[in-house]
Amino acid sequence: MAKCHTNNIGSLLLDHTSTTATATGTHHSRLWTAFSRKIFDAVSCGGSSRYRHYEDDIPSFTTSATNATASVSREKQNKTTLSVTNNSRKEENGNQQNLNVEGEKGKVKARNGKSEKLSDLLSMAEAESESETRKKVEVLEGMKRVVRELQVDEGVKRREAACNVRLLCKEDGKARVTLSMLGAIPPLVGMLDLEDFECQIDALYALLNLGIGNDVNKAAIVKAGAVHKMLKIIESPNAANPSVSEVIVANFLGLSALDSNKPIIGSSGAIPFLVNSLKDLDHKNRSQAQQDALRALYNLSISPSNISFILETDLISFLMGLLGDMEVSERVLSILSNAVSTPEGRKAISAMPDAFPILVDVLNWTDSPGCQEKASYILMVMAHKAYGDRQAMIEAGIVSSLLELTLLGSTLAQKRASRILECLRVDKGKQVSGNYGGNMGAAVSAPIYGTPSSSSNPNLVSKECLEETEDMMSEEKKAVKQLVQQSLQNNMRRIVKRANLPQDFVPSEHFKSLTSSSTSKSLPF
Repeated sequence: MAKCHTNNIGSLLLDHTSTTATATGTHHSRLWTAFSRKIFDAVSCGGSSRYRHYEDDIPSFTTSATNATASVSREKQNKTTLSVTNNSRKEENGNQQNLNVEGEKGKVKARNGKSEKLSDLLSMAEAESESETRKKVEVLEGMKRVVRELQVDEGVKRREAACNVRLLCKEDGKARVTLSMLGAIPPLVGMLDLEDFECQIDALYALLNLGIGNDVNKAAIVKAGAVHKMLKIIESPNAANPSVSEVIVANFLGLSALDSNKPIIGSSGAIPFLVNSLKDLDHKNRSQAQQDALRALYNLSISPSNISFILETDLISFLMGLLGDMEVSERVLSILSNAVSTPEGRKAISAMPDAFPILVDVLNWTDSPGCQEKASYILMVMAHKAYGDRQAMIEAGIVSSLLELTLLGSTLAQKRASRILECLRVDKGKQVSGNYGGNMGAAVSAPIYGTPSSSSNPNLVSKECLEETEDMMSEEKKAVKQLVQQSLQNNMRRIVKRANLPQDFVPSEHFKSLTSSSTSKSLPF
């Protein structure tokens, strides 16, 4: 098998050539026969060997072919997959590009829409601003025309211009500023000198509206001399008309709200006019004028320089008579609180015969904490300044009211009541120490001669004086304890009344034990 496998056509050709070279003279037939046999053997052996060799190589060839086929198929699949992937990617990219294009188009449209809306808004704003500017220009031109008409000599046009100023300034603060800057105040003040009643009324109302909420205009009106001209109108025959008095009182109320105007109005002689307006209680239809007069007097009383002008009238006594009217009592007490800030005011209130009983009675107004606070302030100032006033307060029964106020009053009223009690306690302590010192001096410097006990035992005298002092102190403690018990009982009655309990309601024994065992240790007295 090996020899056959190693034979090939090359060996046959060599053998043929060597044989031909050695036996050149042999016969051609013999050579051909041998040559043909050799070729047959070689072909047969070689064919079989090649056949077996081919069979041996079939698996590897088949495997390689299979592998090659598989690789080729894989490559084709990969190429197909790649092509599909690429196609899908191209489609996705195309779709994305389409979306991007559509998105860009949408954004452009949105931007165009927004820009169009913005342009529309801007155009509308410009149109509105132009229309507003035109309106403002028209209003300004109208105000200039009104101010020019105020300066003409014709009375009808001046009246119409004053009415226009009154209407323009009624609820428009900017109009007040603009008209004042255009110079409307001096001609309006000048109209007060006219004898025409209607012109005066229109000018007064126009000035009143110009000063509402504008301190600059209030100062300008007073500086232009309006206060003295108003007082001249009051002295004129036109003052008989109630409308003139009402509008002048209203002007004084508005002008007196400015601190710099208070001394000017107070010294001009307006206070007696306001007091007379306040006293005019016969006409119920003019209650607003009375309220305005009371408020104007309060504004003027804030300035200490005006207290002397107020005391020149009988306002203090009149205000004392108004206490009890809950509609005006708090304002009245506010004016009295300003009056006690000066020695003249305190002296005037103290000189009133029933001043302290009236003020002490106000302390019991539990339904009006504001009145209690103001009345306690007046009494606190007067108790701090004068010993005689403290004695008059004690005689008016202020102690029990103060004790009740410290229990039931507001925080501010409790503090003020405690301060008044402290002043009264100091006075009581001085009286006790004076009595104690006087007794001791008499016992030491002036012993009773002729008594053996006093001469032989001087300590007995001092011991008796101490016992007397202790008796006095115990009596004071009893009085305070009695006041506390009365206050607690009064409070219990009020609680029963507010709770709508029966009138024959009897407190429990526990409450009685509390009231009977209560002391004054927690009280400031």
